[in-house]
Amino acid sequence: MKVIAFIPVRGGSKSIPLKNIKDFCGKPLVYWTVSALQQTANVNEIVVATDSDEIEKAVSSFKLSKVKIYRREAKNAVDTASTESVMLEYIEKVKLPLETIFMLVQATSPLTQAVHFEQGLAKYLTGDYDSILTCVRNFRFFWNEDGTSKNYDYRNRPRRQNFKGELMENGAFYINTVANILASGNRLSGKIGIYEMPEYTATEIDEPDDWAILENLMHRHVLSTQSKKNIKLFLTDVDGVLTDAGMYYAENGDELKKFNTRDGMGFQLLMKAGIKTGIITSENTKIVENRARKLKLDYLYQGKREGGKLASAIEICNKEGISLDEVAYIGDDINCFDLLSSVGFPACPCDALDKIKAIPNILILNNKGGDGAVRELADKILFGL
Repeated sequence: MKVIAFIPVRGGSKSIPLKNIKDFCGKPLVYWTVSALQQTANVNEIVVATDSDEIEKAVSSFKLSKVKIYRREAKNAVDTASTESVMLEYIEKVKLPLETIFMLVQATSPLTQAVHFEQGLAKYLTGDYDSILTCVRNFRFFWNEDGTSKNYDYRNRPRRQNFKGELMENGAFYINTVANILASGNRLSGKIGIYEMPEYTATEIDEPDDWAILENLMHRHVLSTQSKKNIKLFLTDVDGVLTDAGMYYAENGDELKKFNTRDGMGFQLLMKAGIKTGIITSENTKIVENRARKLKLDYLYQGKREGGKLASAIEICNKEGISLDEVAYIGDDINCFDLLSSVGFPACPCDALDKIKAIPNILILNNKGGDGAVRELADKILFGL
């Protein structure tokens, strides 16, 4: 059966204007759920339903193969319109087959990862349930307005480890069939199963305070895990990454470059952890050669080569017996594009070219080139900071 993931994102959010494409941990908010769905093997198609030209442009820039844009009707994009209304609009307009598995996904739950979608679908595909919703286990004690306790006996307050808690809907995603949705007019129907997600996924982005909370949780529970991939080789560009991209000249015409000592320590920490290190740059200068020698880097590739920086990285990988998936590379300009698009862990300084920042799955660092960007990336790989 075909599985369609449906993400409704309208442009008229009042509490946070255009929140669905507002920067969240270096990417538009909607990117995180779309990217996770792209990685989910059982999802055949991702439909982003929007009424906004800006959102359509942002989502199209992700260049993800499963994604399609659906322009929702204006009447179903107003504040008072329900999510069900746009679901039914889409289902009826494109005439989806009744047996299609329809997964409603909320962009406001950016901590949802591919593994959660996979496990939720696996539970649904057992055939034990007509529909599925996601919940987290809440260990708070609740009270009624009349002063009576709702979910525990206050006279015998349980310890957390002995308290089962309560399941709370977190709004991450819902699974049903088209036939059931048309029959009930609802995302849920029949025998409902619950897919329990980690406690850190409890919050949905609705208000500005939610944004700050979820960005911290994203760094701690998602990005730090991604950054601890099995990286065996760390490569970097020079100008605009190890330097501020400035060109300095002495009176006698000698060219000078300013390096950051914290970046140097980042290389030392990586090498101490057993990760090979190297520089790949289009320029060919004695300054960079001296810097690489001082840092005792494993590889230095200078000058323009046939096949560009990607060919140089492939040559290093062949020597090390590793794949590009095991490579972290940080670059900032157009001549880094092919390599950044090919490695397992691409990253760029915050002042990189916009085209570089738009590369899918790239990590946009907080620091500028020459201002500790390489050290920041090293810390993320080694310590998840």
